[in-house]
Amino acid sequence: MNKLLKYEIRKTRSAKLILLGITAVVELAFLAGLYLVKSDDNSLLIVSCLLLFMLAMLGVSVIGLLSVLILHHDMNTKESYMLFMTPNSAYRILGAKVLENGLSILLIGAFYFGLGFLDVTLLFAREDSLQQLWEMFDQILQTISHEIQINPAGIACFFLWFLTGWIATITTAFLADIVSTALLKGKRFNGVVTFILFIALQSLLNRLLPLFSRYSAMNQRFLIESGINLLFSGLTYVGAAEIMRRKLSV
Repeated sequence: MNKLLKYEIRKTRSAKLILLGITAVVELAFLAGLYLVKSDDNSLLIVSCLLLFMLAMLGVSVIGLLSVLILHHDMNTKESYMLFMTPNSAYRILGAKVLENGLSILLIGAFYFGLGFLDVTLLFAREDSLQQLWEMFDQILQTISHEIQINPAGIACFFLWFLTGWIATITTAFLADIVSTALLKGKRFNGVVTFILFIALQSLLNRLLPLFSRYSAMNQRFLIESGINLLFSGLTYVGAAEIMRRKLSV
């Protein structure tokens, strides 16, 4: 399992290094705008903040989608035959992909969360007026809903919910892609059926989440739905691995 996991990590290493390199450049621009540019010129600071936020959102999404593309490539090229010739079960092969994807999403999410928290702290230390702006923004949100909490705990719960939701989406895409390759390959409307299956599973998850978290406070709702996302991810993984074992294993 360790060898399989290392193999999967190597496949996505270049993309992660590129993402971190771009983030480092934008972070340097943020620090330059914060400490080197005159306080009355905030253009560099604003642009770098927006870029860092976009990198955080897109970075997590891209890493997840990359895992789906790698799985599709592995199953539709000669690498599929070679992969199943190794002394590893379908559960281990797919498990390494799911584990690598989950760890990558969680670690990258934690990295951007920590970086964002640090940058906001630096902004508050630099500009006293930002504290007033933050408090005003918090008051506006409270008028919309008293459940919204703009604090480290609330933000952490939100990010956990977002990351586990994305992991559930990726494992659902794994299942749909494996069904496409193992059961529908070469058949008419293969892509349409696969897409419908993915949408149906995602819709099922979206309907299940409110049933268990409807009457909970916001942070509790995030935590409950995060747990359901992880459980759903486990079920889609088992389903996908079982199809691989029955239909794709050599």
